[in-house]
Amino acid sequence: MAGTKWRRRLAARRTLNHSYRVGVGIVGGLIVAFGLVTIPFPGPGWLTVIAGLFVLASEFTWAERLLEFTKKHVKRWTDWLTAQPVWVRLLLAAATAAFVYGVLVVTLHVMGVPDWVPGWVPLWR
Repeated sequence: MAGTKWRRRLAARRTLNHSYRVGVGIVGGLIVAFGLVTIPFPGPGWLTVIAGLFVLASEFTWAERLLEFTKKHVKRWTDWLTAQPVWVRLLLAAATAAFVYGVLVVTLHVMGVPDWVPGWVPLWR
């Protein structure tokens, strides 16, 4: 729990403290849920999940431990990836781009291509 003066005053009042923690849980949970839903789409899905964990970690020890676990493993992945030869990094980048493109094509196929997309863009109509 944060040690700021306003937070200590809030914690001293049980009903306010409980309401605040519920609010943080709801907001953080919604941010994490939104991030999880948007992971396969182009954009900052994982970044949104981590931001939600930061919100939750401000009040909940379990979220703080999960955030530390996530940071540790992201650092391990980054360290491993930077130690690889360029061709491995390019191969992983190409695989990631192919996956994102596949998700985009499937999404547009299921939901339909929006009318504002120009006709010359090579997508299903």
